[in-house]
Amino acid sequence: MLQQSEHLGGAAGRGGALADWRRLLRYLRPYRLSLSVAVGLVFALNALRVTQPKFTQYAIDLYIVPRDLRGLHWLALIFAGVLLLSFLFQYVQNVLLESVSQRVMYDLRNELYEKIQQQDVAYFDRTPTGRIMTGITSDVETLDDLFTSGLTDIFGGVIRIASVIVLILWMDVWLTLVTLLTIPLFMLATTWFVRRTRHGYDVLRTKLGNINAFMQEQLAGAHVVQLFNHEAASLRQFHSINDEYHRATVRPIIHHALFFPLVDFISAVGVALIIWFGGWRVMQNTPALEVLSIGALVAFIQYLQQLFQPIRDISDKYNALQASVVAARRIFRTLDLRPDVGAPARPKKAGRAEGRIEFRDVWFAYGGEDWVLKGVSFVVEAGQSVAFIGYTGAGKTTLTSLLMRFYDVQRGAVLIGGVDVRDWDLRALRQNFAAVAQDVLLFTGTIESNIRLGRDDITEERVRWAAREVCAEPFILALPEGYQTEVMERGAGLSVGQKQLISFARSLACEPAVLILDEATGSIDTGTEQLIQQALGRVMSGRTSLVVTHRLTTIRKVSAIVVLQHGEVCEQGTHEELIAARGVYWKLYRLQSLSPRATAQKPDLPGM
Repeated sequence: MLQQSEHLGGAAGRGGALADWRRLLRYLRPYRLSLSVAVGLVFALNALRVTQPKFTQYAIDLYIVPRDLRGLHWLALIFAGVLLLSFLFQYVQNVLLESVSQRVMYDLRNELYEKIQQQDVAYFDRTPTGRIMTGITSDVETLDDLFTSGLTDIFGGVIRIASVIVLILWMDVWLTLVTLLTIPLFMLATTWFVRRTRHGYDVLRTKLGNINAFMQEQLAGAHVVQLFNHEAASLRQFHSINDEYHRATVRPIIHHALFFPLVDFISAVGVALIIWFGGWRVMQNTPALEVLSIGALVAFIQYLQQLFQPIRDISDKYNALQASVVAARRIFRTLDLRPDVGAPARPKKAGRAEGRIEFRDVWFAYGGEDWVLKGVSFVVEAGQSVAFIGYTGAGKTTLTSLLMRFYDVQRGAVLIGGVDVRDWDLRALRQNFAAVAQDVLLFTGTIESNIRLGRDDITEERVRWAAREVCAEPFILALPEGYQTEVMERGAGLSVGQKQLISFARSLACEPAVLILDEATGSIDTGTEQLIQQALGRVMSGRTSLVVTHRLTTIRKVSAIVVLQHGEVCEQGTHEELIAARGVYWKLYRLQSLSPRATAQKPDLPGM
């Protein structure tokens, strides 16, 4: 979805990231009660953790050095209670945060899918499916670590750092100053790490999207890859894309491999400074400096570890923060999409169409001024059956796409029932159509669900009626579970003809005002086509029907024929009129009539 890099540096980047953060946090509002409890537990856990080194100090100074074993037992029991309480608080916090995270991701996935469904066909033409899948799955999952631990670790880490500094200042100012000598070194290392990793995560997401897009395309066309022995070339392409992703992952790994050992080294230097200066303080008894006990020295060492650990965690979570900001920005770019084809604010028309179709001086291009249709005008009266003929690329299928408003015209108007399709309620407009294409898409589910296609108003009786009308019921009943037989992905296991018959039944079941047949019989055998022809005459009778086909022998009895050439209407009329005119249609018909295939099969549409 996001193909170019999103850099987070600079003022603009920081401002954009801040806006993304504010927008992302709005998704947490419905779960603020759970979050409030989790934040309260952050404070409670911090209080319990910063007291732990004091237990060590008291154990050494008050009980171990004086050899008070009884007191040591009681202190150990209290310390065990503190650890148990910390465990319970941490458990509840994790459950709450994980629950909130999963709910937020659930909401985001729903919103993303709904937004993607609202996009027009042009969006899917220009956006690879794999990239869309990356947005719904991988980008959303990236936010999981942020919600479950990232925010609380950063927030809790800041609180713990402040708490530790206050405590050690209270315990001993001079030893605290020595302890903090290593902080500038740590800040330098952190700044270097942040700058080095700032831009890497968007590159990683983009490269991952490229892999997903490539794999989706190759797997969907696996039969073509194997048919043309394209495996080796496909593998080389994947190696190249995978290598780009691999190289994008190596640099952050190198930075991580250097940064965290460097943090451990700085922490060790801090410990060494405490042992050196603190040990000297324990051994000396000078008026200028207060005596430091051994227990306090050990507690200081533990506090230093508590000081560096959250800083280390925050630096580590910065990676999740960067990845989350990039993922959130990609998600919000999708959520902010506005379809080129939008529903009118005040539709002039809804409900069932009268069936009269008019193209009025229509000009259309998919991009720029590369016109696919140029000044196309014609009228289809309600109940008429009209065929659209022309060479490949003449614009036949584009006409039906404009009629169903998958795209909008640049000039002119497309009207149905006397109303411009741009003034129709979009859902109501498309409910008037049923389309049967050459390439049939069946969804995972049952035969019955593929005919009904989610419409509760289509009864079981109507499903069976539609199947009988297109002569599909005999083969359906012969299946193991009949209408409840499970359909595999894309209809695998069914023949092309069987899938086509199911598609016809699906179209009939919804009782369309306009039936569109786009090369609907172009890829089925003669016997199956003859079965379909038996039903089409009854189904198309009294219903506006548009037939897009190359097989001229199947349209001799339609009401009218529109011939397209180079995006323009060059001829209109009946079969007999166009044959008598000896124009483009006559040439096409003569070429097909002389071909061996046309001679072998010449079925007509009965009743047309």
